[in-house]
Amino acid sequence: MSLKLSAASATALAFSPGVAVRLLPERTAPPAPIAPATVAPRRLSIGRPHRWGWLLGPALFLLYWSVLSAGGWIDDRVLPAPWVAARTAAGLVESGRLQADLAISAWRAAQGLTLGVLVGIALALVSGLSLLGGYVVDGLVQLKRGVPVLALIPFLVLWFGVGEAMKVTTIAVTVFVPIYIHTHNALRAIDLRHVELAETLGLSRTSFIRHVVLPGALPGLLLGLRFGVTAAWLALVVVEQLNATSGIGYMVTLARNYAQTDVMLVGLVIYALLGFASDAVVRLIQGRALGWRRTLAQ
Repeated sequence: MSLKLSAASATALAFSPGVAVRLLPERTAPPAPIAPATVAPRRLSIGRPHRWGWLLGPALFLLYWSVLSAGGWIDDRVLPAPWVAARTAAGLVESGRLQADLAISAWRAAQGLTLGVLVGIALALVSGLSLLGGYVVDGLVQLKRGVPVLALIPFLVLWFGVGEAMKVTTIAVTVFVPIYIHTHNALRAIDLRHVELAETLGLSRTSFIRHVVLPGALPGLLLGLRFGVTAAWLALVVVEQLNATSGIGYMVTLARNYAQTDVMLVGLVIYALLGFASDAVVRLIQGRALGWRRTLAQ
Protein backbone atom coordinates (compact mmCIF):
# COMPACT_ATOMS: atom_id res chain seq x y z
CA MET A 1 0.00 0.00 0.00
CA SER A 2 1.49 3.22 -1.13
CA LEU A 3 -0.11 6.57 -0.45
CA LYS A 4 0.89 10.12 -0.99
CA LEU A 5 0.36 11.87 2.32
CA SER A 6 1.20 15.16 3.79
CA ALA A 7 3.83 15.24 6.51
CA ALA A 8 1.30 15.63 9.37
CA SER A 9 -1.05 12.91 8.04
CA ALA A 10 1.82 10.53 7.36
CA THR A 11 3.12 10.98 10.86
CA ALA A 12 -0.32 10.29 12.36
CA LEU A 13 -0.88 7.20 10.22
CA ALA A 14 2.58 5.85 10.73
CA PHE A 15 2.04 5.64 14.46
CA SER A 16 -1.58 4.43 14.24
CA PRO A 17 -2.00 0.80 15.37
CA GLY A 18 -2.82 -1.67 12.61
CA VAL A 19 -1.87 0.63 9.82
CA ALA A 20 1.16 -0.24 7.79
CA VAL A 21 1.96 2.53 5.50
CA ARG A 22 5.10 3.02 3.48
CA LEU A 23 5.79 6.65 3.62
CA LEU A 24 6.71 8.35 0.42
CA PRO A 25 8.61 11.60 0.33
CA GLU A 26 6.44 14.54 -0.44
CA ARG A 27 6.98 16.02 -3.83
CA THR A 28 7.76 19.70 -3.84
CA ALA A 29 7.32 22.12 -6.68
CA PRO A 30 10.54 22.88 -8.59
CA PRO A 31 12.01 26.27 -7.73
CA ALA A 32 11.06 29.06 -10.02
CA PRO A 33 13.89 30.15 -12.29
CA ILE A 34 15.66 33.25 -11.05
CA ALA A 35 15.58 36.04 -13.52
CA PRO A 36 19.03 37.44 -14.17
CA ALA A 37 19.57 40.81 -12.62
CA THR A 38 19.55 43.59 -15.15
CA VAL A 39 22.81 45.54 -14.96
CA ALA A 40 23.03 48.82 -16.75
CA PRO A 41 25.87 48.81 -19.27
CA ARG A 42 28.83 50.82 -18.09
CA ARG A 43 29.31 53.93 -20.18
CA LEU A 44 32.92 54.76 -20.95
CA SER A 45 32.31 57.75 -23.17
CA ILE A 46 32.87 61.28 -21.88
CA GLY A 47 29.26 62.24 -22.49
CA ARG A 48 27.54 64.67 -24.77
CA PRO A 49 29.52 67.93 -25.02
CA HIS A 50 27.86 71.14 -23.94
CA ARG A 51 27.62 73.90 -26.47
CA TRP A 52 29.40 76.50 -24.35
CA GLY A 53 31.54 74.17 -22.25
CA TRP A 54 34.72 75.38 -23.90
CA LEU A 55 34.28 78.72 -22.12
CA LEU A 56 34.40 77.22 -18.64
CA GLY A 57 38.20 77.24 -18.27
CA PRO A 58 38.70 80.89 -19.35
CA ALA A 59 35.71 81.97 -17.22
CA LEU A 60 37.16 80.30 -14.12
CA PHE A 61 40.55 81.89 -14.79
CA LEU A 62 38.92 85.34 -15.13
CA LEU A 63 36.97 84.79 -11.90
CA TYR A 64 40.14 83.71 -10.05
CA TRP A 65 42.05 86.72 -11.35
CA SER A 66 39.22 89.10 -10.41
CA VAL A 67 38.90 87.73 -6.89
CA LEU A 68 42.64 88.01 -6.25
CA SER A 69 42.73 91.55 -7.64
CA ALA A 70 39.66 92.69 -5.71
CA GLY A 71 41.01 91.15 -2.49
CA GLY A 72 44.32 92.96 -2.83
CA TRP A 73 46.42 89.78 -3.18
CA ILE A 74 47.76 90.98 -6.56
CA ASP A 75 49.57 94.31 -6.72
CA ASP A 76 48.29 96.47 -9.58
CA ARG A 77 51.86 97.47 -10.36
CA VAL A 78 52.69 93.81 -11.05
CA LEU A 79 49.49 92.73 -12.76
CA PRO A 80 46.59 95.13 -13.29
CA ALA A 81 43.06 93.96 -12.58
CA PRO A 82 40.83 92.75 -15.43
CA TRP A 83 38.63 95.82 -15.24
CA VAL A 84 41.71 98.05 -15.54
CA ALA A 85 42.68 96.23 -18.74
CA ALA A 86 39.11 96.57 -20.05
CA ARG A 87 39.10 100.31 -19.27
CA THR A 88 42.47 100.79 -20.97
CA ALA A 89 41.34 98.82 -24.03
CA ALA A 90 38.23 101.01 -24.29
CA GLY A 91 40.44 104.09 -24.24
CA LEU A 92 42.70 102.67 -26.96
CA VAL A 93 39.67 101.87 -29.11
CA GLU A 94 38.33 105.40 -28.70
CA SER A 95 41.65 106.83 -29.85
CA GLY A 96 41.69 104.46 -32.85
CA ARG A 97 45.08 103.10 -31.93
CA LEU A 98 44.07 99.57 -30.98
CA GLN A 99 42.08 98.70 -34.10
CA ALA A 100 44.78 100.16 -36.38
CA ASP A 101 47.53 98.07 -34.77
CA LEU A 102 45.27 95.03 -34.67
CA ALA A 103 44.52 95.27 -38.39
CA ILE A 104 48.23 95.46 -39.24
CA SER A 105 49.08 92.50 -37.01
CA ALA A 106 46.21 90.40 -38.38
CA TRP A 107 47.28 91.10 -41.96
CA ARG A 108 50.88 90.06 -41.22
CA ALA A 109 49.74 86.89 -39.50
CA ALA A 110 47.35 86.03 -42.34
CA GLN A 111 50.07 86.42 -44.97
CA GLY A 112 52.58 84.34 -43.03
CA LEU A 113 49.99 81.69 -42.20
CA THR A 114 48.87 81.35 -45.81
CA LEU A 115 52.45 81.08 -47.07
CA GLY A 116 53.42 78.62 -44.35
CA VAL A 117 50.39 76.40 -44.97
CA LEU A 118 51.05 76.24 -48.70
CA VAL A 119 54.74 75.44 -48.24
CA GLY A 120 53.98 72.87 -45.54
CA ILE A 121 51.39 71.05 -47.66
CA ALA A 122 53.62 71.05 -50.74
CA LEU A 123 56.60 69.64 -48.85
CA ALA A 124 54.42 67.07 -47.11
CA LEU A 125 53.05 65.84 -50.45
CA VAL A 126 56.54 65.58 -51.92
CA SER A 127 57.92 63.84 -48.87
CA GLY A 128 54.89 61.70 -48.07
CA LEU A 129 54.21 60.30 -51.54
CA SER A 130 57.75 59.65 -52.66
CA LEU A 131 60.62 57.78 -51.07
CA LEU A 132 63.21 60.03 -52.68
CA GLY A 133 61.25 63.11 -51.66
CA GLY A 134 61.10 61.79 -48.12
CA TYR A 135 64.84 61.20 -48.06
CA VAL A 136 65.55 64.74 -49.24
CA VAL A 137 62.85 66.83 -47.59
CA ASP A 138 62.14 65.11 -44.31
CA GLY A 139 65.71 65.31 -43.06
CA LEU A 140 65.91 69.02 -43.84
CA VAL A 141 62.64 69.73 -42.04
CA GLN A 142 63.83 67.80 -39.00
CA LEU A 143 67.00 69.91 -39.01
CA LYS A 144 64.87 73.05 -39.14
CA ARG A 145 62.83 71.87 -36.16
CA GLY A 146 65.94 72.00 -34.01
CA VAL A 147 66.69 75.63 -34.88
CA PRO A 148 64.68 78.20 -32.88
CA VAL A 149 63.07 81.08 -34.70
CA LEU A 150 64.98 83.65 -32.66
CA ALA A 151 68.26 82.21 -33.97
CA LEU A 152 67.05 82.58 -37.57
CA ILE A 153 65.94 86.19 -37.31
CA PRO A 154 69.42 87.76 -37.72
CA PHE A 155 69.88 85.84 -40.98
CA LEU A 156 66.36 86.69 -42.15
CA VAL A 157 67.13 90.35 -41.49
CA LEU A 158 70.28 90.04 -43.61
CA TRP A 159 68.40 88.32 -46.43
CA PHE A 160 65.11 90.27 -46.43
CA GLY A 161 65.87 93.48 -44.51
CA VAL A 162 63.73 94.76 -41.66
CA GLY A 163 60.55 95.29 -43.67
CA GLU A 164 57.38 93.31 -44.06
CA ALA A 165 59.07 90.56 -46.10
CA MET A 166 61.19 89.54 -43.12
CA LYS A 167 58.20 89.49 -40.77
CA VAL A 168 56.00 87.47 -43.11
CA THR A 169 58.84 85.04 -43.86
CA THR A 170 59.53 84.53 -40.16
CA ILE A 171 55.88 83.69 -39.53
CA ALA A 172 55.77 81.35 -42.54
CA VAL A 173 58.95 79.53 -41.44
CA THR A 174 57.38 78.99 -38.03
CA VAL A 175 54.02 77.84 -39.42
CA PHE A 176 55.12 75.39 -42.09
CA VAL A 177 56.77 72.97 -39.64
CA PRO A 178 53.64 71.78 -37.77
CA ILE A 179 51.69 71.74 -41.04
CA TYR A 180 54.34 69.54 -42.62
CA ILE A 181 54.75 67.21 -39.64
CA HIS A 182 51.08 66.37 -39.18
CA THR A 183 50.24 66.22 -42.88
CA HIS A 184 53.24 64.03 -43.64
CA ASN A 185 52.34 61.71 -40.78
CA ALA A 186 48.73 61.45 -42.01
CA LEU A 187 49.89 60.68 -45.54
CA ARG A 188 52.17 57.89 -44.44
CA ALA A 189 49.37 56.49 -42.24
CA ILE A 190 46.88 56.04 -45.10
CA ASP A 191 45.47 52.53 -45.02
CA LEU A 192 47.26 50.29 -47.52
CA ARG A 193 43.96 48.63 -48.42
CA HIS A 194 42.74 51.94 -49.84
CA VAL A 195 45.87 52.18 -51.97
CA GLU A 196 45.40 48.61 -53.23
CA LEU A 197 41.76 49.37 -54.02
CA ALA A 198 42.81 52.42 -56.02
CA GLU A 199 45.32 50.28 -57.93
CA THR A 200 42.63 47.67 -58.60
CA LEU A 201 40.27 50.32 -59.92
CA GLY A 202 43.03 51.70 -62.12
CA LEU A 203 42.91 55.27 -60.76
CA SER A 204 45.24 57.80 -62.28
CA ARG A 205 47.76 59.67 -60.14
CA THR A 206 45.53 62.74 -60.03
CA SER A 207 42.43 60.74 -59.10
CA PHE A 208 44.41 58.84 -56.49
CA ILE A 209 45.49 62.10 -54.83
CA ARG A 210 41.99 63.55 -55.06
CA HIS A 211 39.97 60.56 -53.82
CA VAL A 212 42.41 58.78 -51.51
CA VAL A 213 45.33 60.98 -50.49
CA LEU A 214 43.57 64.24 -49.67
CA PRO A 215 40.69 62.69 -47.66
CA GLY A 216 43.21 60.51 -45.82
CA ALA A 217 45.49 63.44 -45.01
CA LEU A 218 42.71 65.85 -44.04
CA PRO A 219 42.64 64.96 -40.30
CA GLY A 220 46.38 65.47 -40.02
CA LEU A 221 46.28 68.68 -42.03
CA LEU A 222 43.59 70.18 -39.80
CA LEU A 223 45.48 69.17 -36.67
CA GLY A 224 48.60 70.79 -38.07
CA LEU A 225 46.56 73.88 -38.86
CA ARG A 226 45.55 74.17 -35.23
CA PHE A 227 49.23 74.25 -34.26
CA GLY A 228 50.00 76.50 -37.21
CA VAL A 229 47.60 79.31 -36.32
CA THR A 230 48.96 79.40 -32.78
CA ALA A 231 52.53 79.39 -34.11
CA ALA A 232 51.66 82.32 -36.37
CA TRP A 233 50.63 84.50 -33.43
CA LEU A 234 53.69 83.46 -31.43
CA ALA A 235 56.02 84.37 -34.30
CA LEU A 236 54.15 87.64 -34.74
CA VAL A 237 54.90 88.57 -31.14
CA VAL A 238 58.60 88.02 -31.78
CA VAL A 239 58.93 89.95 -35.04
CA GLU A 240 56.81 92.89 -33.92
CA GLN A 241 58.93 93.42 -30.85
CA LEU A 242 62.19 93.53 -32.79
CA ASN A 243 61.96 95.80 -35.78
CA ALA A 244 58.37 96.94 -36.10
CA THR A 245 56.91 100.44 -36.05
CA SER A 246 53.29 99.29 -35.98
CA GLY A 247 51.19 96.39 -34.76
CA ILE A 248 50.23 94.97 -31.40
CA GLY A 249 53.81 93.94 -30.65
CA TYR A 250 55.06 97.45 -31.30
CA MET A 251 52.33 98.79 -28.99
CA VAL A 252 53.48 96.43 -26.24
CA THR A 253 57.13 97.35 -26.74
CA LEU A 254 56.34 101.05 -26.61
CA ALA A 255 54.29 100.57 -23.43
CA ARG A 256 57.16 98.62 -21.87
CA ASN A 257 59.50 101.55 -22.43
CA TYR A 258 57.10 103.82 -20.54
CA ALA A 259 56.21 101.20 -17.88
CA GLN A 260 52.55 101.21 -18.92
CA THR A 261 51.62 97.81 -17.53
CA ASP A 262 47.95 98.24 -18.36
CA VAL A 263 48.71 98.75 -22.08
CA MET A 264 51.14 95.82 -22.01
CA LEU A 265 48.42 93.70 -20.47
CA VAL A 266 45.94 94.74 -23.16
CA GLY A 267 48.42 93.58 -25.80
CA LEU A 268 48.86 90.21 -24.13
CA VAL A 269 45.10 89.76 -23.79
CA ILE A 270 44.68 90.62 -27.48
CA TYR A 271 47.26 87.97 -28.43
CA ALA A 272 45.55 85.41 -26.21
CA LEU A 273 42.11 86.17 -27.63
CA LEU A 274 43.41 86.00 -31.20
CA GLY A 275 44.98 82.60 -30.57
CA PHE A 276 41.87 81.35 -28.80
CA ALA A 277 39.52 82.57 -31.55
CA SER A 278 41.75 81.20 -34.32
CA ASP A 279 41.86 77.78 -32.74
CA ALA A 280 38.08 77.83 -32.26
CA VAL A 281 37.59 78.58 -35.97
CA VAL A 282 39.88 75.72 -37.00
CA ARG A 283 38.11 73.35 -34.61
CA LEU A 284 34.78 74.37 -36.10
CA ILE A 285 36.10 73.63 -39.59
CA GLN A 286 37.51 70.36 -38.30
CA GLY A 287 34.15 69.36 -36.90
CA ARG A 288 32.35 70.14 -40.17
CA ALA A 289 34.94 68.53 -42.43
CA LEU A 290 35.34 65.38 -40.33
CA GLY A 291 31.73 65.03 -39.22
CA TRP A 292 31.58 61.55 -40.72
CA ARG A 293 33.90 60.19 -38.04
CA ARG A 294 32.52 58.61 -34.85
CA THR A 295 34.89 59.69 -32.10
CA LEU A 296 34.98 59.94 -28.33
CA ALA A 297 34.13 63.63 -28.48
CA GLN A 298 30.78 62.99 -30.17
